[in-house]
Amino acid sequence: MSTKQFKELKNLTKDELASKARETERQLFDVRMKKATGQLTDTASIWRLRKSLARMKMLEGQASSAKS
Repeated sequence: MSTKQFKELKNLTKDELASKARETERQLFDVRMKKATGQLTDTASIWRLRKSLARMKMLEGQASSAKS
């Protein structure tokens, strides 16, 4: 994820960020199932999705702690 994409994530609302995180979790699940069945060709996609999800969850946590 580039810096540009990270800045776009920072500008999302809490609901949009949660929705995007759920979508990324679903994609990660699909990629893991493809890996388990031997259909995955781009193994780096697992790493990228995990990192993206971690960034989204970090932003969610920062947003909730800032409001506390």
